[in-house]
Order: sequence, then structure tokens, then C-alpha cells
Amino acid sequence: MDVWKNGLYGIDIGRITVAVLIFLGFLIIRRVFSKVLVHRVSLLTRKTSTPLDDKALDVIQKPVSFIPVVVGAYFAMEYLNLSGNLEIFADRLIRSLIVFVIFWGLVRLVQPLSALLKGLERAVSTPMVEWFIKAVRIAFVFIGGATILETWGIRVGPIIAGLGLFGVAVALGAQDLFKNLISGILVLVEKRFHPGDWICVKGVVEGTVETIGFRSTVVRRFDKAPVYVPNSKLSDDSLINYSAMTHRRIFWKIGVEYRTTIPQLRTIRDRIEEYILQSEAFAHPPEVSTFVRIDRFSDSSIDIMLYCFTRTTVWGEWLELKEQLAYRIKEIVEEAGTGFAFPSQSVYVETLPEENSEIFVPPET
Repeated sequence: MDVWKNGLYGIDIGRITVAVLIFLGFLIIRRVFSKVLVHRVSLLTRKTSTPLDDKALDVIQKPVSFIPVVVGAYFAMEYLNLSGNLEIFADRLIRSLIVFVIFWGLVRLVQPLSALLKGLERAVSTPMVEWFIKAVRIAFVFIGGATILETWGIRVGPIIAGLGLFGVAVALGAQDLFKNLISGILVLVEKRFHPGDWICVKGVVEGTVETIGFRSTVVRRFDKAPVYVPNSKLSDDSLINYSAMTHRRIFWKIGVEYRTTIPQLRTIRDRIEEYILQSEAFAHPPEVSTFVRIDRFSDSSIDIMLYCFTRTTVWGEWLELKEQLAYRIKEIVEEAGTGFAFPSQSVYVETLPEENSEIFVPPET
């Protein structure tokens, strides 16, 4: 009886047992409570036209299901009728659990409520909005943690001041980290590129952007190998964004034989230009510059310069158009009665040593 009455810290075992049973009872009804409450609220959200409240209800189910645990702990502590330090400890514990549930729910609500920020994607880039959402979640976690510390009598101000001094020391040793962080923000603000863009930084990387992180950007090369590029490399160096092209260029030098006559050259030039200007697959002046001109007399050919742009910027479609254009140019040259020049070199000898034999020149037939 003495052990039963004195129990633990002056609380008889009977009260402790009943308090435990109270807490277990709330744990048992926890699942039923969350299902009933969520079902009731879902009946209301279904009547609305926006899917936002439905998504918010889905993510908040776990924090809601934790409410019976907090309530059970509260009633169990109240039944124990604690006093002194135990009462203070129990009070702080219950307050901490309440703060935990509130901020847990807020952190989970950030993601569905971020749909309200989709309109900002027109002013800033999508990765910038994602960064902002992450920052809000981190802020909620920090505020929630600071609130719990304050509940236990731990002053947050001195901790922040100490972290500030520590941050200065860390910043001196982590200059590259902060440089890359700032560079990443500049990349997003300037909208240099977006996930899915084909970019090239000379001597660094060429490929498709996958993710833009706080410190580095993941670029998938065309051999499917990922490259983790520091953001400073993408911010400070010259960068080509091929996905931002309005058109794609074809720039060729077509060499025909020197035996080609002037009428044949004019025919070839005019028919190539006609083919490009009549095809809807190619962009036309004044939208872009288009040139088909006799360019120069090369060592072994008369060169025709072809300079034009396709409307598509998709690499596969562009290759197909180049192939069709190459077929047509070959047909035009052959129909004109001439051919393409091969690289050749002529050697002229002015005098020969007397002891050498003469060069045989075959008679003309």
C-alpha cells in the first residue's frame, strides 16, 4: 500500500495508471477522429470550385491526426494533478506539442498554397518561385523551433547573435558557397535559362538543364552524363542558350566545277533561292536574312554561298530539313549540266634539267 500510494515522485500508481489509460484512449480514437473530421471538412470542400482547398486538406491530415495525442497528453497531465517542477515541465511539454502541431500544419500547407504564386512566374522564373516556397518553409521551421525554445525559457536572441558571429567566421571560409548562392539568384532573376533549356558554356559544359539548385546547377550532357556546374560558372562566363533561338541557321559553301558556265551558275543560284523562298519550312526576308550568291573563286571550285534560316529550332527537324535541302541542291546542280568540284592541286614546272626526259603530252583527239 505504501508503494502504491507513494508511487513515482509522490504520485500514486493508481493515478499514473489511469492517466496512462486516458492517453492510450485518445491514441485509440486518434484515427477515428481524423477520419471523421476530414470527412466532414471534405464534404464542404467538394462544394467549392477550386481544387486548392482539397489539396490543402490532403496535406493537413497528418497534423490533424496528431491533435488527439496532444489532447490526450493534456488530460492525462491534468488528471495527475502535478505540482512544482513537474507541473511546470508538463505545462511546457503541452505548449511545445501545440506549437509543433501548428507549425507542422503550416509547413505542409505551403506547398498546396504555393499555387497562388503561379501568377508570379510571369514576372520571375519558375525556379525563383520554387526557391521562395522553400524559403517560406524554412522560415516556418525556424519560427516554430524558436517558439518552442522560448516556451522552455531558452532565449533565442543571444543564440541568434552568437550564430551571427559564427556565421561571419563561416562566411570567410565559405566564400565560394555564398558566391554560388548569389550567382544562382542572379541567373534566375536574369532568366538566363530554365530547366529543359539547351545551354553551352565554352570549356565548361554543354547539355540540357535539369535542376537549378542553391549552389550548383545540374546539366545533363548529350551522352546522358550529369554535370554539376557551380552557379558562378554559369553567371560569370559567357553562356549560349540554344533553346532561346528564334530560328536555326544553315550556312553552306557549295563548290561547283570551274567548267561551269555563267548561265549554269545563274540557273543554280536562282533555283536554290527559289526553293528556299517558296518553302514554308524556311524563314523569309525581312524576318531573317537569306542569301544565295556566287561567293568566290576557290582553289579548285567556284563557291556559292548559301545562308538561310529554318523556322524550327528542334534539332531533329532541322537535320531533316537540311537533308531535304541537300537532295534538292544536288538535283539542281545535276539538272544544270555541271557537277560538284573535288579538291585538286596543279603543279606548274617552268624549266627542267637538261638531263631529264621531256614531259609526254598526248595528242588531242
